[in-house]
Amino acid sequence: MADRDRHARRRERRERSSRTAQPGGIKPLVNKLPVTEVLYEVDIEKIHQASMRLLSDIGILVLDYPPALELFKKNGAKVEGEMVWLDEDTLMHFVRQAPATFTQLARNPANHLPIGGKNIVFAPVYGPPFVADRDHGRREATIEDFRNFAKLTYMAQHLHSAGGTLCEPNDIDVKERHLDMLLAHITLNDKAFMGSVTHADNARDSVTMAEILFGAEAIRANPAVIGLVNASSPLRFDDRMLGALEVYAQANQGVIVTPFIIAGAMSPSTLAATLAQQNAEALFGIAFAQMVNPGTPSIYGSFLANIDMRSGAPCFGTPDNALALYAGAQLARHYHLPYRSGGNFTASRIPDAQAGYESAGTMWPTVQAGVNFVLHAAGWLEGGLISGYEKFVLDLEVCGMMAKYVEGIGLSDEDFAWDAFEEVGPGNHFLGSAHTMRHYETAFYQHTVFNMDNYEKWAEEGSQDSYEKANALWKRMLRNYEAPPLDQAITEELNAFVDHRRAEIRAGKPRSGWKK
Repeated sequence: MADRDRHARRRERRERSSRTAQPGGIKPLVNKLPVTEVLYEVDIEKIHQASMRLLSDIGILVLDYPPALELFKKNGAKVEGEMVWLDEDTLMHFVRQAPATFTQLARNPANHLPIGGKNIVFAPVYGPPFVADRDHGRREATIEDFRNFAKLTYMAQHLHSAGGTLCEPNDIDVKERHLDMLLAHITLNDKAFMGSVTHADNARDSVTMAEILFGAEAIRANPAVIGLVNASSPLRFDDRMLGALEVYAQANQGVIVTPFIIAGAMSPSTLAATLAQQNAEALFGIAFAQMVNPGTPSIYGSFLANIDMRSGAPCFGTPDNALALYAGAQLARHYHLPYRSGGNFTASRIPDAQAGYESAGTMWPTVQAGVNFVLHAAGWLEGGLISGYEKFVLDLEVCGMMAKYVEGIGLSDEDFAWDAFEEVGPGNHFLGSAHTMRHYETAFYQHTVFNMDNYEKWAEEGSQDSYEKANALWKRMLRNYEAPPLDQAITEELNAFVDHRRAEIRAGKPRSGWKK
């Protein structure tokens, strides 16, 4: 009887983990713990001054985007050809105009995202051209895969953002696939989402669809879209990224300005130089956003791995990565900016031991550093080339652990359990005490995929490893998926806009304004 009851409770926990997200919404984590720091104030100042020297002496290359060159020149920068130099006073005048915190809208108001401060937002994998699962291996991603990951993200208790390019749907033309991805985010999920940055017009489409969903005035007051803007490191921004950044800034939407650095190849092979370069690139992009529109919600971003000096491959979860992540968080706090970094990174092709160790080696520093926006929190494989179904589910386990970790240690009278000591007394166990019964469901983190049974019990139930269990879980989640309701009039207008833009793109016509 006891075994049957225990099995029933386990089945119930598994079912709860694969049910649709609840109407009450999902709140970001609030980190109650002290952050880990690896730099003293004097060290931060050294990196700051090195960054200022890079910007004033070496400069930033602005490729193929004259409007940005004109704006920098208008605001006091030195511009020659496609090179831009900024002095410290000019740069910091604009950086200081970025807000320290802001709120991103979600179509379910219970899922609005506070960005910055002590808040931690987990967002799924972004950008892979391939997907993989245990049954079919690695293959090109399709729109069906994208929609699957959108559904899984909606159902994931420990993912707070819908994310952006969950995978690249290669079965849709690149010029129009952003429309299908945005439509999937809006209709299959009710969490806050990220916009397209592959072209300025695609960013405009993202803003228009957000206006249809929320209203133009609402998204000017609080951003509904966040765009991921990458520097083309080293010390370079191109027209695509600056064009998208400009569109989002004009509309007062959020931007994550992220240098994309593989240290040793795209920066020097020392952390000091790499951090100075990263800092210069991030601040340059944030300053540009403020020149376009003072007060643009801006996140200081970092994507920093290091190269394997023997093979040339990128490395994840290394001590160097962790130190850079901690330092980046301190720099962002120094400038009173929200910080994006970290995730469940791995170079492994499948969710094996390497994937687990490398991901943990990044995720723990991510949370301990106080990162505010964590992209790639679930699903990342092969250095970002694969969105993995099983890896997605396994990473959610780690995200759940982090959610428990940041709560810290409770120190109330109830936490000290005086009634339990009085009831049980010396020499006895606490398993059946009233205090234990009050807390048994919430006292410790409850695993969803990982198995804590002894060997005999594990063998009796089929000897499943975590790869097999995760395979069954993501399938069960998709079977249980139920779409969140969306007003029919909004759905119709979104579809009409997508049809309108798709026709323009296929006909090679310039983007026109949208009127319902």
